[in-house]
Amino acid sequence: MEDSEKRIRHYSSKHQILLVGEGDFSFSLCLASAFGSATNITATSLDSEDELSKKYMDAMVNVRMLTRFGCDVHHEVDVHTMSFDNNLSLRRYDRIVFNFPHAGSRFFGREFSSKAIEGHRVLVQGFLENAKEMLEENGEIHITHKTTYPFSDWEIKRLAKAEGLKLAKESKFERSHYPGYNNKRGSGGRESDKYFPVGECSTLMFIQKRKH
Repeated sequence: MEDSEKRIRHYSSKHQILLVGEGDFSFSLCLASAFGSATNITATSLDSEDELSKKYMDAMVNVRMLTRFGCDVHHEVDVHTMSFDNNLSLRRYDRIVFNFPHAGSRFFGREFSSKAIEGHRVLVQGFLENAKEMLEENGEIHITHKTTYPFSDWEIKRLAKAEGLKLAKESKFERSHYPGYNNKRGSGGRESDKYFPVGECSTLMFIQKRKH
């Protein structure tokens, strides 16, 4: 008998899901726990395994649990080149997810500067350019992002449009919807494992424009 579908918010156990830019892998583990399995999930980090263990107290425990759930875990995955990554490029995904993209610690405390905003735009554009090549026909690219200034100046919807993508839906993001998810500061040295307030934010869901 076919397994029954399990869902958590926008994600289904029937979806092939690619998660990129994971911090301590708690979002991946949240989905796996909701599904009771992670055989449909590929979870990746930019960090190496060694960097993860140094930056996040719970990362390696979470990765081990994900592996037991059947998750495909990969490290040192760069969103700018992931469509050429041999571990990922031969697959197509129903959902490709990047939560709270950020171009790095050099911009902490300087989010209002034009240089920071441009750095973040380059990151998001590189992600979108690669992600659209990895989608199933009716797949979606999800970016969860703060909606207040200066983060609104990243103009993610405009960047997506330039990549031939269309906003299908925008949904208010609540961390409480994802039990166990701990959003981390990331590439901030000793600050990496600290939580940051998400404030007002949304999940933007993009699809490829229909070709006529």
